[in-house]
Amino acid sequence: MQIRSVDNLSIVLVEPQSPGNIGMVCRAMANFGLCDLRLVNPCQYLHPEARKFAVAAAHLLGQARVFADLPAAIADLHLAVATTRRSGRLRGELLDIAEVPALRRELPPDGRMGLVFGREDAGLTSDEVAQCSHAATIATSAEVGSINLSQAVLLFVHELARQPQAATAAAELDLPEQGDVEGLFGQIENVLSRIAFLNPKKPEGVMNSLRQIHQRAGLDRRELQMLRGMWGQIAWSVRDWQGRKRGDDSARKDRQTN
Repeated sequence: MQIRSVDNLSIVLVEPQSPGNIGMVCRAMANFGLCDLRLVNPCQYLHPEARKFAVAAAHLLGQARVFADLPAAIADLHLAVATTRRSGRLRGELLDIAEVPALRRELPPDGRMGLVFGREDAGLTSDEVAQCSHAATIATSAEVGSINLSQAVLLFVHELARQPQAATAAAELDLPEQGDVEGLFGQIENVLSRIAFLNPKKPEGVMNSLRQIHQRAGLDRRELQMLRGMWGQIAWSVRDWQGRKRGDDSARKDRQTN
């Protein structure tokens, strides 16, 4: 049976620790015609063990691109799906793996989607999950819930490859790239820090909630640029701000500890 094309899909591995696992990921990618492998601060991915387990897909190791951090690795993607087993308030809503193909149908023409996988021993951090546009999980046994890295890649890619990418009204949205989205949140965090709205010891308490609001809104490129312009103007307007009034401390206490 012929698979459906998933050539607009990128695989992002964050700090993979085993060359063999990277090699097996390459083999899984080749099974479905994928070639865009992105590695964030990886181990020795050109190690002989990686080539051994990649088998006929060893050429993908040489084509892999290496990035210093996750935002850089997903900057040009329109959708980035964090894969995680752990849930929690800071991680937002977790989609089931079966719901991921519907996201891909939202891509604009020539748009790209990335699947982001974490470390073998610890997965993705809450901050890394928040940096992606969506998060998804695979339902597994409570006794042994963790799935091998290459197996998780195989399951997600197979799920996408067996679903059509039919044109929909949502596909007409001019989705912004993740780099522009991250730029917006950089502006927001800068302003909120300057006006002492954020708890400096735990800014993610507010920032991750704002990211979740953005994800639910599904902004297009024009709307995102409008918000970036607005926050840029706010940053300029508060450049001479002298700091929070003393009486504001008690009013902000609950918000800053979230």
